[in-house]
Amino acid sequence: MTVSDTNGDQQILRYRTRQRVVHAVMASSFLILLVTGLALVWGPLAFLAAGGWSRYLHRIAAVAFMSVPFLYLILDRAGAKEVLVDSFKYDRDDVAWFRHMYRYVLGRTAEMPPQGRLNAGQKLHHSAVIVFSAVIVVTGLILWWLKSGLTPTQLAWTAMIHDLSMVALTLLLVGHVFFTYVYTAWSSMATGYVSKDDMEMEHSKWVEELEHDGAEGSSS
Repeated sequence: MTVSDTNGDQQILRYRTRQRVVHAVMASSFLILLVTGLALVWGPLAFLAAGGWSRYLHRIAAVAFMSVPFLYLILDRAGAKEVLVDSFKYDRDDVAWFRHMYRYVLGRTAEMPPQGRLNAGQKLHHSAVIVFSAVIVVTGLILWWLKSGLTPTQLAWTAMIHDLSMVALTLLLVGHVFFTYVYTAWSSMATGYVSKDDMEMEHSKWVEELEHDGAEGSSS
């Protein structure tokens, strides 16, 4: 779907409302998990754990975080399948993109290989988020429900894997925020729309697919 904004620039619908809702649930629950988790393991924030409220809030946020894939399937099954498939599917243009990734980091997209709806960096980010989120959920459930049955060594390993996975997701979040800032993409999660000119530069194959599908739809 393409519309024109007040300046006459064409805008493409990139994130549907339901996708933005799922993104908001995931982002907010993760941030709560991060803060409340730090309160349990980092001295300077230990005061936040006074009275045990942060532990309860951590578990509430954990339930919300675990609900994300189910929420995605309920609200936007096609979108969930699209993200899952695209995040683990690479082609020659993606390999070429990685060879020139430094240009993208510097905010230069004009010289990058053509990309689909997700560029190679976004695919790597998405797949890493999926994997580390799964590890966090599994280890978190073990620490929540099976902690008493673990030996000291098992407990230490489970907690370490859980914490390191959280560190990895935090670093991925920092990178996500960085690129969102560099490419001024903040508004896309509020409105769902992005500039067609920007997309033709960053995701030209995806724009071509949209135009091809639109042409087929209008002719049928």
